[in-house]
Amino acid sequence: MKQSKLFTKSKKESPADEQSKNAQLLIRAGYIYKEMAGAYVFLPLGLRVISKIKAIIASEMDAVGGQEILMTALQRKELWEVTDRWSDENVDVWFKSELKGGQQLGFGWSHEEPISEMMKQYVHSYKDLPVYVYQFQTKFRNELRSKSGILRGREFVMKDMYSYSTDASEHDKFYKDVIDAYMRVFKRAGLEDYVYVTSASGGAFTEFSHEFQAISEAGEDTIYVDKSKKVAINDEVYNEKTLKDLDLNEKDLEKVASIEVGNIFDFGKMKSEQLGLTFTKEDGNTEYVHLGSYGIGVTRLMGTIVEIFNDAKGIIWPDSVAPFQVHLIGLNLDNADVLKKANDIYDVLSKSGVEVLFDDREVSAGEKFADSDLIGIPYRVVVSAKTADKVEVKRRDSIETKMLEVNELLSELKK
Repeated sequence: MKQSKLFTKSKKESPADEQSKNAQLLIRAGYIYKEMAGAYVFLPLGLRVISKIKAIIASEMDAVGGQEILMTALQRKELWEVTDRWSDENVDVWFKSELKGGQQLGFGWSHEEPISEMMKQYVHSYKDLPVYVYQFQTKFRNELRSKSGILRGREFVMKDMYSYSTDASEHDKFYKDVIDAYMRVFKRAGLEDYVYVTSASGGAFTEFSHEFQAISEAGEDTIYVDKSKKVAINDEVYNEKTLKDLDLNEKDLEKVASIEVGNIFDFGKMKSEQLGLTFTKEDGNTEYVHLGSYGIGVTRLMGTIVEIFNDAKGIIWPDSVAPFQVHLIGLNLDNADVLKKANDIYDVLSKSGVEVLFDDREVSAGEKFADSDLIGIPYRVVVSAKTADKVEVKRRDSIETKMLEVNELLSELKK
């Protein structure tokens, strides 16, 4: 993409009504636009990051046997009443509305009920199980607190997966596989040194759950971390019994703030019993299906990455989720020879499969460098009258610069 064609523009000042670092930087750099508190537009740069995150998640969900679907966000009141989760007393985040005929409906905040109801059409025998389905979908939650940018939105993108198993043993194996898959997701997204699996309360889902918490001062949660064992406990379930069950010593734990980036729940047979989701076992008897639920907040994960990876100049994207691999900066473009060289390098990189944002704008060098630091693309490559037959290369997370020939640059990028 040529930056002169990018309709968004960077901003020098942070929005006055944004308190969170992620929203300030993402708005200034042109990744998102704020529609209202808790609701944001994802602009071209932001959507590229979301697509990268979704691709990482999808590949790991596919690897454990997941099949992607897409459910409707419109929810039938009657279905959720069966499981007693339509009530505002039990679930306080519903957005609700009415059809013109007077029928009440809700906007999906989770999907255990409708997906389980759908599965009654496809699961009849033990031969139909296990089944693992997931989706990327916009969720709606009527959050009272929406002051954390895209970390806590009223409308957000979520990956939610649901497992349907014959029994607890089959479920437990998959549950553990998902824990491993989630940790691979966070590692690939650049958060390996920050994310811990924690024991937590299940809230409106189940009595207990496991969460994936990223250590960050911007977090609203509190966890106790044993860094040597790579294990943590949520503050809400922190007690002597939990410590004993997890074989943890209070002296080894560090209290830190964190952001929840994923969670998993074991519903057992409860939902299936409520909804009548059964299967015929090999011996001919009928049994209820065992349900598990697994979520990752896609947009929240994007915000978490920004909260963790930034400096005074802007965002520092991990390579795997950056909108582009290279930010090509053209200086002295009023010189025909330099302009030709810059365009040639842009073509060579693009044809070699390198994702490039080419700053071909007619603005000062200082403005180009400032925008490059703010946007946070991993490699900055400068072409100017001074670079002659080479280019100046600098990584966003380094102060070192080096002069390379284009073929040397391609070799480095392929590493």
